[in-house]
Amino acid sequence: MDRSTLRESWQAEYEAERLEWRARLLELVHRFKGEPDTLLPFHGALALRPRGEHHLGLRSIEVDKVVGSVDRYEDFHRHFLPRTPHTLERWKRLRALQLSGVEFPPIEVYQVGEAYFVKDGNHRVALAKATGQKFIDAYVIALEVPVALQPGDTLKDLILKAEYAHFLERTRLKELIPPEEFSEIRFTTLGRYDLLLDHIATRRYFKGLEEDREIPWEEGVLDWYRNLYRPTAEAIRRLGLLREFPGRTEADLYLWVMDHRYFLAQELGVDPGPEEAARSYEARFGPWWKRLGGWLKGFHLGTARRGGRRA
Repeated sequence: MDRSTLRESWQAEYEAERLEWRARLLELVHRFKGEPDTLLPFHGALALRPRGEHHLGLRSIEVDKVVGSVDRYEDFHRHFLPRTPHTLERWKRLRALQLSGVEFPPIEVYQVGEAYFVKDGNHRVALAKATGQKFIDAYVIALEVPVALQPGDTLKDLILKAEYAHFLERTRLKELIPPEEFSEIRFTTLGRYDLLLDHIATRRYFKGLEEDREIPWEEGVLDWYRNLYRPTAEAIRRLGLLREFPGRTEADLYLWVMDHRYFLAQELGVDPGPEEAARSYEARFGPWWKRLGGWLKGFHLGTARRGGRRA
């Protein structure tokens, strides 16, 4: 082994040790924050119900947008840092070759929305990320999905989007509703799209009873969206409820307001409608100053009624 090769091996060894310490530190940070420290698995992306794939050929892609792997997602940390001794040893050998001037062939990836999953070349991606490389050549296969992934998405985001893709496939909302009329329905909690399907089924059932006929599924979906979901979402926007519940979405609040609307209908004996239900929900469950204002208003009205009776 000549002096130049020794120097490259020592440099690669030194960088690999630093990389190992960095991986351990980031693992502790993610554990402390309660965040996952793994790459996204490609089989999770397949749950997004891809409708087809297209070979885009050789492209230069952003390294930071490579977030997952087809079959090696357990060998690397979330930022493609080597997780196992074997993976680190492989990274070290590739780094020594790179320092000696060897050029590597393009990697192969699947594109899902704005994110990429490695089909071949996981260690080359790990090397590119560790050395601060901005772009890498890749043969790209793009999957056509109804809900796009973003590079910053977590495993929870992936599962949520998979649930949404299933909901869209079941309802065909994006095909039934014109684009200018459609608003994305996104939740922050898992398992909520099944509740929407229950809402649609219930709405469809009662509409059938009222009209004494069988309501087609597509008609029931349209009726639910236009006469139940959209009016409630519009009321939420008009009242600015999202400001009162940071980190939540219109769909989250839709379910809460609808539950509250049912409670009010049982309590009052009449359906208050989406606007009044949203106002009442804000008064009861919004910030403390809103709840205090609602209580003072009720107290004032109650006092005025009692005073009127005495007079």
